[in-house]
Amino acid sequence: MSDKLKIGISIGDVNGIGLEVIIKTLADTKILDYCTPIVYGHTKVASFHRKALKLNDFSFNVINTPAEANPKRANIINCWEEDVKIELGQSTPTGGKYAFLSLEKATTDLVAGDIDALVTAPINKHNIQNENFKFAGHTEYLQERAGGHDSLMFLVSDDLKVGVVTGHIPVGDIAKNITIEGIVSKLKMMNESLKKDFWIRKPKIAILGLNPHSGDDGLIGNDEQTTINPAISEAKALGILAMGPYAADGFFANGAYLKFDAVLAMYHDQGLIPFKQIAFENGVNFTAGLNIVRTSPDHGTAYDIAGKSVASEISFREALFSAIHIVKHRRESAELLENTLTFTKLSRDRD
Repeated sequence: MSDKLKIGISIGDVNGIGLEVIIKTLADTKILDYCTPIVYGHTKVASFHRKALKLNDFSFNVINTPAEANPKRANIINCWEEDVKIELGQSTPTGGKYAFLSLEKATTDLVAGDIDALVTAPINKHNIQNENFKFAGHTEYLQERAGGHDSLMFLVSDDLKVGVVTGHIPVGDIAKNITIEGIVSKLKMMNESLKKDFWIRKPKIAILGLNPHSGDDGLIGNDEQTTINPAISEAKALGILAMGPYAADGFFANGAYLKFDAVLAMYHDQGLIPFKQIAFENGVNFTAGLNIVRTSPDHGTAYDIAGKSVASEISFREALFSAIHIVKHRRESAELLENTLTFTKLSRDRD
């Protein structure tokens, strides 16, 4: 029996670049030295994309459950039986339907502990909507399926890690969703994740302001004074090394982010635009704060290049390796804590 981690992979929208970057990644057999990949989709759909890539020497090992996975092969579980009409580059109800079936089955196995982590290929947040998926994106869906009360959208790379207080909500709703409690909750999750998932012993976190120039002492808004500063003070009282608030434009432009282990932005675009500019090819989206591990590439379905064999697999490959590293870090942290508690108990017993 192999002790390699089993990493589940949902295929995303069948009309996008999901399966292209998946197959390009798994075609490199060196990946099998680090994990046992299990794709949730269908062999016929995978074959369509493989032929489009002209990879005649690549194939999947078909299995029914993760327990049957061959550690020396890229595995696939058929999540449906019927044929699927693929229309590359198009947003269709079909694309959303099968993206959901893949995600649903993979998440079920993840929550059950049958796979060790999940890497999700991009979905279309509009066409995937159905009776069982009424969420703004992967993050919110996985939070509910994992039984979490809150989670952190955490974009990570070697040089930059960015989390957001508010995620997939309209811009007009941002300010009213920025609360002291919400900021402190995200800071706690970020601090814990940096320690447990990335092994940063004393994380140093920067907090961005909400308003231009962080409000200019109340001249352009007082959210920093009434909400963000009190949240930073509360976080510091909890032992979190939080600093700010910093004006977002200059903070990224002058490279100040390099002095911190992570950055907490107030809203989606404030954090993700600079992140994607700085770390687009090797950036990874990680859902922190949950008892399960899920990562994804930091790009979308890219309909405009689907089927053209030009999509880069770098971000997806980074997402796969990030999932492996995070699971291992969590397990090593838990083992270290258990050994420490055992040692402490034995010492007390001797005394």
